[in-house]
Amino acid sequence: MAESVLRATGKRKSSVARVIMKSGKGEITVNKRPLDEYFGTEILRMIVKQPLALTNNVSSFDMSVNVCGGGVSGQAGAIKHGITKALLEHDPELRAVLKKAGYVTRDSRIKERKKYGRKKARKSFQFSKR
Repeated sequence: MAESVLRATGKRKSSVARVIMKSGKGEITVNKRPLDEYFGTEILRMIVKQPLALTNNVSSFDMSVNVCGGGVSGQAGAIKHGITKALLEHDPELRAVLKKAGYVTRDSRIKERKKYGRKKARKSFQFSKR
């Protein structure tokens, strides 16, 4: 492929990540900051790089990611999902490997809405017998 730019959207919880992937030497920038600077812990950086490591593409692509919403864990999961979708757009034959690892499926668990007459979604106020 001659200098193609691939775009994909990944989601998890209430986080949305827009991934722009182009061939390069493996640099990942998140919200115009390097990956190591944006995510403080090694675990979150590892989560982001999992689809690349699984398909042996760690140093094949440069990625620019714009992520918003949710917390750092949800954002890392959203970026992982976006990278997976971009890799599938680049090479559809990777689908079997990524699907088996569970990276293709979006983790759709989101916060349940608050119900009226309740403190939170399910928690109720303290019951008083008398």
